[in-house]
Amino acid sequence: MDAPRLHPETIEEVKQKVDIVDVIGEVVLLKKKGKDYQGLCPFHQEKSPSFTVSPAKQMYYCFGCGAGGNVYKFLMELGKASFQEVVFDLARRYQVPIKTLEPEQRKEFQRQLSLKEQLYEILVVAAHFYHHTLYQPQGEKALDYLLSQRHLSEETIQQFQLGYAPAGWETLYRYLIEQKHYPLALVEQAGLIKARQSGSGHYDQFRDRLMIPITDAQGRVIAFGSRSLGSEEPKYLNSPETELFNKGKTLFGLDQAKKAIQQRDQALVVEGYFDVIALHRHGFNHAVAALGTALSQDQIKLLLRYTDSKQIIFNFDADKAGIKATQRAIQEIEPLVYSGQVNLKILNLPAGKDADEFLGSQLEAQPEYQQLLATAPSWFEWQVQQLLAQNSLKQAEQFDRVSQGMVQLLRQFQDPNKQAYYLQYCAEILCQGDVRLIPLQTGLLSQQIRQPQARSTQKRSPRRVKNPDSSLLAEAESLLLLIYLHCPDFRNTIKQELEDKDLLFSFAHHRLLWQTLLWLEGQGPTDLVPADTLVSRLADAYLNLGQDTGPIEALLHLTEKTQADIFRPELRIPEAIAALERVTWQKYYDYCSQRFQQMPAQTGHYYYKEMLKAKQKIHSFDQQRCQASP
Repeated sequence: MDAPRLHPETIEEVKQKVDIVDVIGEVVLLKKKGKDYQGLCPFHQEKSPSFTVSPAKQMYYCFGCGAGGNVYKFLMELGKASFQEVVFDLARRYQVPIKTLEPEQRKEFQRQLSLKEQLYEILVVAAHFYHHTLYQPQGEKALDYLLSQRHLSEETIQQFQLGYAPAGWETLYRYLIEQKHYPLALVEQAGLIKARQSGSGHYDQFRDRLMIPITDAQGRVIAFGSRSLGSEEPKYLNSPETELFNKGKTLFGLDQAKKAIQQRDQALVVEGYFDVIALHRHGFNHAVAALGTALSQDQIKLLLRYTDSKQIIFNFDADKAGIKATQRAIQEIEPLVYSGQVNLKILNLPAGKDADEFLGSQLEAQPEYQQLLATAPSWFEWQVQQLLAQNSLKQAEQFDRVSQGMVQLLRQFQDPNKQAYYLQYCAEILCQGDVRLIPLQTGLLSQQIRQPQARSTQKRSPRRVKNPDSSLLAEAESLLLLIYLHCPDFRNTIKQELEDKDLLFSFAHHRLLWQTLLWLEGQGPTDLVPADTLVSRLADAYLNLGQDTGPIEALLHLTEKTQADIFRPELRIPEAIAALERVTWQKYYDYCSQRFQQMPAQTGHYYYKEMLKAKQKIHSFDQQRCQASP
């Protein structure tokens, strides 16, 4: 339910009851200076106090960073909370009755507020129970696991309030209901017990498990994570979702990490509870973790409240499963990344280790981890590294696979400056150290990025369906390249036709050949260079690129068959251009058709009209082809 609109009287009454000096004094050491108070600003690092609080004006202001406002503004900025959250919290603390503009809504809100407060209470009592049990004889196995295998100190165990759930089926049930007299329905709503399938009685959700309290950003227990201590599956088990707990909107450790995230201006996201605990133990207390689900945009947006640089580092496991998890997480937040809302980096630790394994019990690993953190590649560079790890640039087919993967990544950038930066980055990699070829590779990638792509929402069939136009298209592209190479008088004609109609070669080896020819032209005019000389220069360029000339051997050296192919170029060039145009319109038709199917009926009219236009063009080319056939 949406939060109710607050009545202005409530907002004003809270402001009148609250003393800004008392509120700010809870987090900032204030010293009286004249009529005002001074202290170190909590919003930026400083050694000399420039932060002033005025009790007369009930305002604060920092002469260092310019932060300023009333008590509401202070708490909103400090806790990254909404206006209503701040008012509700202050109203409860100062016992101000909450008034809303809608009486019916106020009643429902008060009921929900009462329910949540009771759930908070039950969960914190359960957390104390589990923590206490950890130090009893029945919790000895769990405590030994934490101390001996996880190498945790007593201080860390206390910090995260780790505990143990006894093996009995009804231990917590009896404690909360029979001893503490909490209502059965509320204990069940808190996710701590479950109804038996037989319909008779309840049993504990967690049994013989190490318990890890999950808290919200304010530090309130809202759920539990757990780990089995034997062979029981699942190894990790979370509370079910409740009125308080939404896995996709919660980050483990955020309440303890948010201050460090603000100070470091960076958030570190790992996979597991013990990765977070190990990192905090070693001083990396800006670490948080998702809760057994794919990282969501909501969780990322939660972190962005605490960092101005928007820098987030993923440090998932470096094994195959971890790499897949990283790729899924990147895909989930792609809109935020490509739009520049997130400055994302990826850290994979050596030997496929997770953060807990890497740090272990050795404090000597701390500087090495810090260095790896500082040099973590951007998400784009990491994705390119994955492409290179699976393919060799020395093999033509794998080289094309890498370049096409780069194009797919580059195409989605919304910021042209970032696209240009990474375009250059990719070109340098593909040139394999030969800086002379960077302009050639940059042009090739740039042209492919501009080529429209139709994205299918359906799963691809494992069998490749042969395009009936592919042989015609291959023949047309080969013909244009043959004429360009061996008929100097027609080179300008071909280049002009392709530029005027914005046509691209579809086959990878043809695209590379054409871009190489354009690059050679950039080194000096080639309009009237003899065919043999141009072919020789082309072969040298391919050698420098490390490319195999096999796929284009027939184009490089004129034979009796290819000589017949270029007979009467003034007629063959228009035919070949028409074939390329037909394929371009077919791709556009497919794209519009796919978009039309995705759109609601009332908004798909534009794509329907474009489909018709493309279909008419295709039909026109087919008619011309039929008329030209003998």
